[in-house]
Amino acid sequence: MTQLKYAFAIVIGLPALLWLLADTLLPQPLTYFSFRAVFMQFSGTLAVAMMSVAMLLALRPRWLEPRLDGLDKIYRLHKWLGIGVLVVAVLHWWWAQGTKWMVGWGWLTRPARGPRPDPATQGLVEAWFGSQRGLAESVGEWAFYAAVLFIALALIKRFPYRLFARTHQWIALAYLALVFHSVVLVKFGYWGQPVGWLLAALMGAGSLAALISLTERIGAGRKVAGRIESLHYFAELDVLESRITLEAGWPGHAAGQFAFVTSDRREGAHPYTIASAWHAQQPQITFITKALGDHTKRLRDTLKPGMVVSVEGPYGCFDFEDGRSRQIWIGAGIGITPFVARMKQLAREAGPQTVDLFHPTAVHEQAAIDKLTADARAAGVRLHVLVDAQDGRLDGDRIRAAVPDWATASIWFCGPPAFGNALRADFRAHGLRADRFHQELFEMR
Repeated sequence: MTQLKYAFAIVIGLPALLWLLADTLLPQPLTYFSFRAVFMQFSGTLAVAMMSVAMLLALRPRWLEPRLDGLDKIYRLHKWLGIGVLVVAVLHWWWAQGTKWMVGWGWLTRPARGPRPDPATQGLVEAWFGSQRGLAESVGEWAFYAAVLFIALALIKRFPYRLFARTHQWIALAYLALVFHSVVLVKFGYWGQPVGWLLAALMGAGSLAALISLTERIGAGRKVAGRIESLHYFAELDVLESRITLEAGWPGHAAGQFAFVTSDRREGAHPYTIASAWHAQQPQITFITKALGDHTKRLRDTLKPGMVVSVEGPYGCFDFEDGRSRQIWIGAGIGITPFVARMKQLAREAGPQTVDLFHPTAVHEQAAIDKLTADARAAGVRLHVLVDAQDGRLDGDRIRAAVPDWATASIWFCGPPAFGNALRADFRAHGLRADRFHQELFEMR
């Protein structure tokens, strides 16, 4: 999370700093309208910069994963930027539209306009920008309304995923409209200064990202076709295990990574953690899916052996490679999936770590527990299964009691975010270094 906070601070701080080198939030004389003029420029710069970076992150950039600890963390940054855009854009809109309302209500008196610049004294580009101001303001206002709506829908977890995926894609259209709005209305003098160079680079790259999104080409070079070989449903857990044979082109994956799978084009791609180790001689991949939403609840009925699907990836840095000889794994509920993949890998290629795996679960499904026990035995992993009703809740004290040398270990957690955050805080309070607690943030919206 530290890398994310630094990245978020840089995305906001760099354009803010460059803007402050070009302008000031304390114009002289300092009046409501003089402040409004500079704040509109400042907030507009921040909003379009953040939105541009968010557009680039939506491309699922593989090169950025090692720097931000995986695509799950990149999506968390994408979400933070979306919220930041929402806040700054609303402030920007209010100072623009709210001021007009207050003038109309008689609460404010607009000062007399000074003489407009003579187009004859301006360059062709600056004069053209001036002629487009009215159109840019109207386009920006309506694009703002659309962007606010789509971002708000993305933050509502109850909004169906298939509708979220489609409406979220439409943000790209709103973004392109806001780029036009920004190019025309940014103070012309900025373009010859570092803040203008940064904005030009971000909006150019963001516009390309928007076009890639609108043409549905995100991840196109990382997709391979696959055919469902088998399906196994664990009724007690409401979990479906799918085994897929992949066609040529899959680069291989590390245990703990995930992939986007498309079984219905109308539904779009969904992310699932990979529950199998990779063997090039047997190009198969396994996913374990719990019925948590409208789409996953239908998978048991819609997926059939022999069906062709698209698999994109792999993504993620939850790969257990931290150089520690002692590891503690915690897979809560369906969060057990990456650990299943790692154990299958260790069963073939013994690793140097000594490992304890804790699996708290609300439901005891004997067939699933038997498979997990067999995987742990083959991998040389010490397994602790805790069923909530009979064993109580897992917490830091229970883990430390079961693993006396926990202080020398790294901890790998996958499961409900609130549970992971509580365990992280507990172990940090007992002296565990922050970089030794690895947590999968498997929330894509």
